[in-house]
Amino acid sequence: MRPQLHYFLFLLMTSGLFLACGDAHKKTAKQTNIYSKDFQDKLVEANKMYVKQESDEIDQYVAHRGWKMITTGTGLRYMITKKGDGALAQVNQRAKVNYKISLLDGTLCYSSDSTGPKEFLIGKDNIESGLHEGIQYMHVGDKATIILPSYLAHGLIGDESKIPPHASVLYELELLSLK
Repeated sequence: MRPQLHYFLFLLMTSGLFLACGDAHKKTAKQTNIYSKDFQDKLVEANKMYVKQESDEIDQYVAHRGWKMITTGTGLRYMITKKGDGALAQVNQRAKVNYKISLLDGTLCYSSDSTGPKEFLIGKDNIESGLHEGIQYMHVGDKATIILPSYLAHGLIGDESKIPPHASVLYELELLSLK
């Protein structure tokens, strides 16, 4: 069903371009704003449909595995799989993590097994916004499974390498240390 939604979005965007170009010289400023608002509303609705569909797919994935995950207000899902006894991660701390990043179909994309642990400044570094959020639910020593919807991961274009466009990603994280 996703290809149909992509096709719908493409048609919606291109039809808006044709409408905007076709009789632009005849429209008043007020009419242009009406069409522009209508077009924006349609894009917002199409995006809401896509987000809902992706959320439903993630929920089915989680239910199929029998996982008890917490869903945050942003749509991120997480569960702590091993409790640590260290400090809770906070913004402006440097986190060091072991990780595995997979697609929901099981394809392994990246792993600290081959690249070593990753370090990043929580809330500041240029990494997935969902990772900034998810790490803040962890204490040093915790292991967690975190699912990032595409809009919290690599979004519309993917990472231009191993993660395709519109892909939800699964992180298996271990918070090693905070500085």
